[in-house]
This record gives sequence, structure tokens and C-alpha cells, in this order.
Amino acid sequence: MDKVALTAAGLYVIVLLRAGGTFAVGWLAGAGARRGRLARRISSARFQRAERAIQRWGAPVVAVSFLTVGFQTAANFLAGSMRMPLSRYLPALFVGGAGWALVYATVGIGALEMLGRLFAERTALGVAAVAVLLLAVCGVVVYRRRSAASAPRDAATEDS
Repeated sequence: MDKVALTAAGLYVIVLLRAGGTFAVGWLAGAGARRGRLARRISSARFQRAERAIQRWGAPVVAVSFLTVGFQTAANFLAGSMRMPLSRYLPALFVGGAGWALVYATVGIGALEMLGRLFAERTALGVAAVAVLLLAVCGVVVYRRRSAASAPRDAATEDS
């Protein structure tokens, strides 16, 4: 078995367990909310309409969510908490998870092979590339933290 297929198979198992587990946690959270303090809000007609819409039309959203970053956990949790039927959820999970595994396996292995060749053939260039990548990531993190820290102050001064 070639390395892309083996990696994709491993990633597929991981995503099925992770996303399926997130769905199950959402299902349990929804069941708890239906018996807790939120029961009155959850029984409203508006919430019931939203729940029916997600149960009926949420499967494509779940499948496509695997091609996004940061949204798939929310989509799987919401599908569980809104009690999407397994007959709709599982096909979306299998299709979306397969797409996710294939994308990450091919892109991931390609990037690792490229870095491996770069380090083997031109070590100094490889080290420089990793250093530039790390600096870029650090720069983005610092920029986002500063933006987030200054955003509430800016909003407060605009209200004055």
C-alpha cells in the first residue's frame, strides 16, 4: 500500500472517531439541555423550526464543513445537539471525512516530501525556509492578539 493511501486511511479513521465523537457529545448536550434550565427555550416554536431545518438540510453542511478550518467541530456538535438523524448524518460524515482525509494526506505528504528534499539537498535553505515560516506564524499570532486586545478598547471609545 502506498504512503498516500495508508496516510489517508489513518486520517479517515481519526476523522470518523473525532467527528463522530463530537456529534455524540452534541447529542448528549442536547439531551441534557432538553431536561435542564433551557428546556423552555428549546420547546419554543422558533427553535423547533430551526431544529427541523437542521435535521432535514444539515447533512450537506456537515459534509462541506470538513473542507473548512474551524467550522467542522461546530457543525458536527450542532448536528448532534439538534438531533440530526443518523440516516442523514452518517453519509455526510463518511463523504466529508473521506474528502478531508484525502486532502490532508495528499497535501501533507507532498509538503513533507518537499521539505525532506529541501533539507537533504540544501540544508541551509531548508533551515531558512522553516525560520521564515515560524517567523510568519509568530507575526500572525502577535498581530491577532494585539488586534483582539485593542478591539474592545476601540469600541468603548467610539461609544463615548
